[in-house]
Amino acid sequence: MTSDRTVVAVLTAPGEDRPPGLEPVEQDADLRFASDLPSLRAALVDAEVLLVTDFRTGILREAWPEAHRVRWVHATSAGVDAMMFPELVRSEVPVTNARGIFDRPIAEYVLGLVLMFAKDFPETLNLQRRRRWQHRDTERIEGRSVLVVGAGSIGRAIARLVGAAGMRVEGVASRARTADPDFAAVHGGDDLHRALGQADYVVAATPLTPSTRGMFDAAAFRAMRPTARFINIGRGPLVKTADLVEALRAETIAGAALDVFEEEPLPAAHPLWDMPRVIVSAHMAGDVRGWREALSEQFIENFHRWRAGEALHNVVDKQRGYVPRSQPEGSN
Repeated sequence: MTSDRTVVAVLTAPGEDRPPGLEPVEQDADLRFASDLPSLRAALVDAEVLLVTDFRTGILREAWPEAHRVRWVHATSAGVDAMMFPELVRSEVPVTNARGIFDRPIAEYVLGLVLMFAKDFPETLNLQRRRRWQHRDTERIEGRSVLVVGAGSIGRAIARLVGAAGMRVEGVASRARTADPDFAAVHGGDDLHRALGQADYVVAATPLTPSTRGMFDAAAFRAMRPTARFINIGRGPLVKTADLVEALRAETIAGAALDVFEEEPLPAAHPLWDMPRVIVSAHMAGDVRGWREALSEQFIENFHRWRAGEALHNVVDKQRGYVPRSQPEGSN
């Protein structure tokens, strides 16, 4: 149980507006906004709660020595890899995340990308711009196989949606398991390359951890079918980008749709922008209208639980870097 009013430090990106929908928190809390190192240090001095909306910044670790009173950290993102610095991991401070908010939007985005490849929409739009009438045959997705690497809540939402479209879906998790309701099979991580060779579409949806960083390298792309398409909506550093570029140039794989990158924004001179059979988007797969308000609602629900001394939703296992499957989600 906390005292009468709670100080909440809110870390935002420079130039970012105040997160919408936080007004209900101010009935019980004083919000202190920060967007750079000096302001974050000042905000943390008396803060008991830290709300992180700018999860890609490195200033949190630099300011952490000021966080003597922080008792809970919440990230408005599904991935928390950038926040898992040793001092926070070793501490007793719980970290929660936004699991559940982005699941369905990302799943819809992935289904859309699958359809773009199968129905060749990029070329249709290209021909339209050129006013060229060219009939083509396209592909069916029914009966095609999808391998979702990462069988967490986002991976499950993807599996359910593409499965409903008639695709056969298998998953890869840290450990193999049987009789999964959403996947025809779930392979262990040590079986990744064999599973890659059986898929028409490979979707990277796993959290970024030391064991998954760079998992999609030259060997992984060689293990895939030459007709396979690769989709990354997870984290950019899951992929060794130079190896992916080479695999596309050598036609080791048939195409790629990339929403996240090792370096963001993707540099304007990067070869991926102009490569055929490549779809590039700006880290937006889960960002649908109203997503910021939904994130605030999720935080507010957890904030009330914290104030009441109740168990928090979406508690991250800081050693593993993600919320275990058994953890409850919030209502959103």
